[in-house]
Amino acid sequence: METIERQLANFPVRQVDASLPAYREAGSGRPLVLLHGIGSGSGSFIRQLETLSDRLRVIAWDAPGYGMSPALPQSAPVAADYASALTGLLDALGLDRVLLAGHSLGALTAGAFALAHPQRLGGLILMNPAGGYGAADEEVRREKLDARLSMMDRLGPRGMAEKRGAALVSPAASDEARRLVVWNMSQLRPDGHAQAARMLASGRLAEDAARYAGPALVIGSTGDTVTPEAGCKAIAAAFPKARYVSIEGPGHASYVEAPGEINTRIEEFAREIGWL
Repeated sequence: METIERQLANFPVRQVDASLPAYREAGSGRPLVLLHGIGSGSGSFIRQLETLSDRLRVIAWDAPGYGMSPALPQSAPVAADYASALTGLLDALGLDRVLLAGHSLGALTAGAFALAHPQRLGGLILMNPAGGYGAADEEVRREKLDARLSMMDRLGPRGMAEKRGAALVSPAASDEARRLVVWNMSQLRPDGHAQAARMLASGRLAEDAARYAGPALVIGSTGDTVTPEAGCKAIAAAFPKARYVSIEGPGHASYVEAPGEINTRIEEFAREIGWL
């Protein structure tokens, strides 16, 4: 069986310079930029890099503090700080407008970027979005943050991947999907994970969504126990112009577990907005 590392060798990590986020890339055409969640990385998008690159220039970043990407200077960054790092990468790559897709925590970054630079988006896709806990009581925010930080402290990246990885897919997920989820989580850097956890604790995606008037697609999945559909639908409803799609079956890492269906939805939306 081919290893994940060997599969990803077709999409090596790139970096414009050491001050900017790293990324993987495939294909040509109009750009599709993919933002991963808190427990993942650019390598999780291998099936999107393989398939969607037939029609699009697919770019999957490693968020600040992930992979080779430098951590942010702030100890407790907010979504706008990640959006600023994304802006720097897009500028360096010469990308004036993109189709932006964020999964889970990546949806918070995508929402903040959409709010700051709506003119640079052809459209916005949020997959199994995490809304953040910024509107929750302070005690709730502290409990959520402490739980994430303490798990990493106790178990480390590999131990956390073994304990937590299975929760990101449904019981019906393939062994391949499980391995990919666990492998990506095992690559986490504690410094980047801690910053991302603090961003999640302060996030307010619904508020950003309400102020983005461009086309948006929100995707939820019926087997998701991390960001259940009720929350995903509420985020979709916060947008002035969003369409909601429910995928039957997969868990939280829907694009890993059901890449064919997610890729089809991305392509359909790209055509709908004239990106393809």
